[in-house]
Amino acid sequence: MICCSNTNTALFFSSVDEIPTHIWTNLGCTKNIYFHPDYLKSLEKNHSEITFSYIVLVDEDNKPTAFASIKIVDFHLSSIKKEFDFLKKIGKKLHIFSDNKTLKLLICGNVFVSGEHGVFIKTNQDKKAIVKELAKSIHHFINADKKLKKEIDAFLIKDFANESLFITDELTDYSYHPFSVEPNMQLTLNENWQTFDDYLAALKTKFRVKAKKAFKLSTSITFNEVTLENIEEILPKIKILYQKVAENSSFNLANFNLETYKDLKEKLGDNYILKTYWINDKIVGFISGVINNNSLDAHFVGIDYQLNREYAIYQRMLYDYIEIAIQKKLKTINFGRTASEIKSSVGAKPQDLTMYLRHKKTIKNKILKLFLQRVQPTPFQQKSPFKL
Repeated sequence: MICCSNTNTALFFSSVDEIPTHIWTNLGCTKNIYFHPDYLKSLEKNHSEITFSYIVLVDEDNKPTAFASIKIVDFHLSSIKKEFDFLKKIGKKLHIFSDNKTLKLLICGNVFVSGEHGVFIKTNQDKKAIVKELAKSIHHFINADKKLKKEIDAFLIKDFANESLFITDELTDYSYHPFSVEPNMQLTLNENWQTFDDYLAALKTKFRVKAKKAFKLSTSITFNEVTLENIEEILPKIKILYQKVAENSSFNLANFNLETYKDLKEKLGDNYILKTYWINDKIVGFISGVINNNSLDAHFVGIDYQLNREYAIYQRMLYDYIEIAIQKKLKTINFGRTASEIKSSVGAKPQDLTMYLRHKKTIKNKILKLFLQRVQPTPFQQKSPFKL
């Protein structure tokens, strides 16, 4: 537990349970699942290796104006793979990071979901002023604890869409450096799509043929919804599949503990999607996702890669997300930031995201700025599957 004294502008909490009910009520943030105490508590409960803290900004009348979720994680450069490998090489070459040292990162944001899910600002607030106050409060939070001040290597605030940058670029005044990351692939659903067949009809012939081929290849797959009644039995099998995907991931800030699914299913009910894929009584995949307001956010998936191509497992998963969203009359699907090209082939478009990073040491932070300017998302061929 980290003890930090409150200031005139910020309150600090080391657990969701410490935050008074009136703060949630006054902020009005709980309609967004990612800022609901039940969701936050589920993450906190199941990730003991992460230090969770929360900052509530207040005005001169001590009324809450904003909420920020803080996580402190141990990050290993050796976990960076594939297209992000240059980040590791440059960091080591310029002596910014050491490969044999675990980095202690303070992250403001959701380490398990892409998007603006780390900072909530109450309506009718000066957002630029809030961002400045947040930067000051994070600085106070670290300096108030001698042990933490010594241990923290860098600060990361994530992820912001382009339309927010005129606000979040205030962070550059506090020595944070912006850099682009892999985009969130987002599909906007046509309001005329009442069924999945309507979606198929909107596709160009080439992409409709591709979809039908995927359905044909996946004919032998059976599907089961994961419920509170069967989750204990199925969870060990899901974990094995998830681990295969995690090992192939290019960049993970933290590992997701799938035990969290129990809490999410219990607390979110039908708003949390968890579905398994089977062939001849053998589990070959699963999908998970959360319905947040009018969006379906795809969370983690698991795939038996040896059978993926033969049975078009991953392709079928993407179509299943779309069918679920249409059935539930949602407006968008956030597919996340991996496998951009195949997601674009089902109609998703990139939503650019920006993170802000600061090294605690001034000289290293100046060097960091130079190589962050070189960081660019991996290029991919954007598909246009819909008829004009």
